[in-house]
Amino acid sequence: MERRISGVMSAALVLALPALIGGFARAAQPTPPLPSLAGTIDVHTHSEPDSTKRVLDVFALAKLAHSRGMRGIVIKSHYEPTASIAYLVRQAVPGLEAFGGITMDRANGGINPAAVENMAKVTGGWGRIVWMPTFDSEAAVRSSTDQSRPYVSVARDGDLLPQVKEVIAIIAKHGLVLATGHSSADEGLMLLREGRKQGVRHMIVTHATNAPIKMTVPQMQEAARTGAFIEFCYLSLIGQRPQFTAGDFARMIRAIGPESVILSTDLGQPGNPVHPDGLAAFIAAMSGEGFSQRDLAIMTRDNPARLLDLPIQ
Repeated sequence: MERRISGVMSAALVLALPALIGGFARAAQPTPPLPSLAGTIDVHTHSEPDSTKRVLDVFALAKLAHSRGMRGIVIKSHYEPTASIAYLVRQAVPGLEAFGGITMDRANGGINPAAVENMAKVTGGWGRIVWMPTFDSEAAVRSSTDQSRPYVSVARDGDLLPQVKEVIAIIAKHGLVLATGHSSADEGLMLLREGRKQGVRHMIVTHATNAPIKMTVPQMQEAARTGAFIEFCYLSLIGQRPQFTAGDFARMIRAIGPESVILSTDLGQPGNPVHPDGLAAFIAAMSGEGFSQRDLAIMTRDNPARLLDLPIQ
């Protein structure tokens, strides 16, 4: 009898133990595994070498992405072309599809048709994306704390500048990707309309939600109707003052439709997660908002492949 009472008390103690130690018991629970990244492509990564400090170099990023099953990465720099880096990464990490590009920022000559033409001819043809001005865009400078610094315009008096239209023509000729960069929402729509007019087949609105772009949902829907993809970046969900919540993104994505959306990271900053971890966390967050595995595959595998003119796997 005494042993039975002791056994009952022991069982009761075991059942009560989690409540007694509260948060410690919750903290001891195993962390859920990150989602699979098999076949995914991150179309917005930053890494070293760069004139801005980054969390890791491009070869470490490529090896890590490949080890996690990712299909590819796009290497972005605000200040120099990355087509040559993409070629070297492909030599160093066989099996990973690396792409580069060029921004139309001041360090690259601003709106520079010759630079775009040259990038398209770099060995391998892995220079794929042309971003309109980013940190040096007129919209970025006018919304910054230093409005006296020089900027690169894409439009004047409601029309795109002639050299911008020339760059778009080169993008169309070589089958490159037109990315809107940090242009204003109205400028971005002008760029997409011109891209469609000139026969550009691959277009993307660079992190449409972020300043200084700040596209509204109706503007994103209009952009999608031109055939452009709308990019949402994990970077906007993290940090001490996140710009948006996963719920915010979910509502916008549902209004646009996953078939017109690409999820990327925009990572590489010291103190932030490495890119594959960020992409996995982004997928997990969107899964938590109710998106199906098929929708998530469309936004992280299929649509990035379409943007880069790759076959769907």
